Amino acid sequence: MEKIKMTTPLVEMDGDEMTRILWKMIKDELLTPFIDLKTDYYDLGLEYRNETDDQVTIDSANATKKYGVAVKCATITPNAARVKEYNLKEMWKSPNGTIRAILDGTVFRAPIVVKGIEPCVKNWKKPITIARHAYGDVYKASEMKIPGPGKCELVYTAEDGTETRELIHNFTGAGVVQGQHNLCNSIESFAKSCFNYALDTKQDLWFATKDTISKNMTIHLKTFSRKSLTQSIRKNLKKPESPISIH
Repeated sequence: MEKIKMTTPLVEMDGDEMTRILWKMIKDELLTPFIDLKTDYYDLGLEYRNETDDQVTIDSANATKKYGVAVKCATITPNAARVKEYNLKEMWKSPNGTIRAILDGTVFRAPIVVKGIEPCVKNWKKPITIARHAYGDVYKASEMKIPGPGKCELVYTAEDGTETRELIHNFTGAGVVQGQHNLCNSIESFAKSCFNYALDTKQDLWFATKDTISKNMTIHLKTFSRKSLTQSIRKNLKKPESPISIH
């Protein structure tokens, strides 16, 4: 039997522990017998990430941007116990977070619906897909331990040297602080990808934020998302009636 030819390499991101074994089994038993498999291989196992100072993660993300398709195995994001267990140079950040930041992508989590596997809700034929913005926020946050009493501020310094300050908290004792960010063009990209995905899969699109708590960030998120969705609708939908509804 002639194998299926591949014209574009698949970026192959190997993982940690059992996923390495499972992925090898999948390749050996389900892929290579039928496909002339071409891959651009990157070892994202924790030990090699540590050896390369996490450069391998960055390289794999850039390769994905180049080729447009990748498969990634599950990887360990180390905590304090893993740092000790693997004798790591430092507590490396989540590979998923690093890759998502470079790709500026959107994570779509959709259930796999196949015959022969019954879901918990047996009559659920059109399950929900969750879309999550994959850039910035907690994955690119800066964190700091506060040793004792003092004032913590959020400071923006413009190119002309002008400073804008916002009080975060007056600490009366030890604590922690975290700073998050996002970009307007990344928010617009997120909205467009959600619209395109909804259009391709013919799913209604719902947008939800916690604007009663996080007022500035979520208001900007809603504003730029609404702007991007409006542009996408005008560009992609020639007929006035839309095949999907947007909420």
